[in-house]
Amino acid sequence: MPEQKNTTPRRKKTSAPIDPTYGHLQPQAIDVEKVVLGALMIDKDAFSVVSELIRPETFYDPRHQKIFKAIQTLNMEEKPVDILTVTNELEREGTIDDIGGANYIIELSSHVASSAHIEQHAKILKQKFLARQLISFASDIETKAFDTTVDVDELMQEAEGSLFELSQKNMKQDYTQIDPVIRQAIDTLQKASANTSGLTGIPSGYTKLDDMTSGWQKSDLVIIAGRPAMGKTSFALSVAKNIAVDYQTPIAFFSLEMNNEQLVDRLISNVCEIEGKKIMNGQLARDEWERLDKNLSRLTGAPIYVDDTPGLSIFELRTKARRLVREKGVKIIMIDYLQLMNANGMRFGNRQEEVSTISRSLKGLAKELDIPIIALSQLNRTVENREGIEGKRPQLSDLRESGAIEQDADMVLFVHRPEYYRIYQDEKGNDLHGKAQIIIAKHRKGATGDVLLTFQGQYTRFMNPEDAQLAPLPGEMNGGEFIGSKMNQDYSGAPDTDPFAGDPLGGMPPDTGGSVPF
Repeated sequence: MPEQKNTTPRRKKTSAPIDPTYGHLQPQAIDVEKVVLGALMIDKDAFSVVSELIRPETFYDPRHQKIFKAIQTLNMEEKPVDILTVTNELEREGTIDDIGGANYIIELSSHVASSAHIEQHAKILKQKFLARQLISFASDIETKAFDTTVDVDELMQEAEGSLFELSQKNMKQDYTQIDPVIRQAIDTLQKASANTSGLTGIPSGYTKLDDMTSGWQKSDLVIIAGRPAMGKTSFALSVAKNIAVDYQTPIAFFSLEMNNEQLVDRLISNVCEIEGKKIMNGQLARDEWERLDKNLSRLTGAPIYVDDTPGLSIFELRTKARRLVREKGVKIIMIDYLQLMNANGMRFGNRQEEVSTISRSLKGLAKELDIPIIALSQLNRTVENREGIEGKRPQLSDLRESGAIEQDADMVLFVHRPEYYRIYQDEKGNDLHGKAQIIIAKHRKGATGDVLLTFQGQYTRFMNPEDAQLAPLPGEMNGGEFIGSKMNQDYSGAPDTDPFAGDPLGGMPPDTGGSVPF
């Protein structure tokens, strides 16, 4: 019988898919590296053009790294740079054989006739170097992401920190000729002259404070500091309320200490003039429910954007702040408080270095977004050990954990209530019952001094003294007898006590004959 042929079609052999991420050459431009090194050895002024753009590690070829390092050393020592001096420096460093001897130096310089395009060539090398860094960064993160023992949240923090550090190292601010800056300054001056209030920044809502500062200025980092129970958070919230409710200016408030509900409870107490403990337990009198119903509409719809992310990192803040400015038109940012932030993903020798990085980053963010950033800060305990009226006044040296805060800030304000230390008169004989001093201790653009405000602790509110005279204040005379400030009964308590901590609003409101805004 004839042999039957197998009619089953043969399967074609298929090759395994090739992962396009492997087998790639690292971004490099060896020929450009040679041109740059050759130009540096024939033009004595060429190094000053590229010194801010490239470093030894910018070069891909290890030989070129050593040659550039030798050129860099000669320039730092103010010695001439040419074929002979570079060769001698490499011999001194013991690396002449590593780069191929003196002949390779001669070869580099012989192929270059001019340094005319050296800056453009250096920018090419910088881009290649940055691309290699990003590849290394991404590869490291990818490897750790595959590791099941690695915490993903910590890895994200590390990734943010490493990427931020990478961008900071490669950031270069170019110079600007003064003419456009002059035009911008004159334009700002003309706008200010047209404003009869004299404010060039965002108003705080406090007359004397705005007179001294002309408002919160663009790109400024403002530090508001105070000891516990001085009311620095209340002051910040009062300012935020004034900005958003009274002036309808969008503001972002990052609260690392309180959650959003506690924050809003304080704002309700401030705007509706209802004591904090009643907001907490819901035991409102009839007139208070009516006041709540009437005034809550002022707060509803206000352009206040709150974020209560605990342990917020500087990198998360940058991302959120950029989006808020871009999407919501936010004109000012507040942070409560600076020492609760972190810089995860970066390595520090101690906490002071980390706080310094956070402070410096906040100032950089204010400049980048061109808006004021107000950060609250703690003070150390030194003030508690000093005696007398002047002794209890906070000083710049009292800023906690880092002198960099004082250095980076454009303005430092202290919230100080002498009444807390049983000091009821200042050196001029002014009555300090129910009063708070806002001490401008540093002002890079203007004068320093004190502003006296009225503090209504039961409403966690600061007011202009002239405005506060329109209503009875805690601590006023009643029938010839001094009552004493309610803030020590209802608010202060132990340092850092939250007057609104506890159960959320509860209880049944009395019959008001109308709708209840809850």
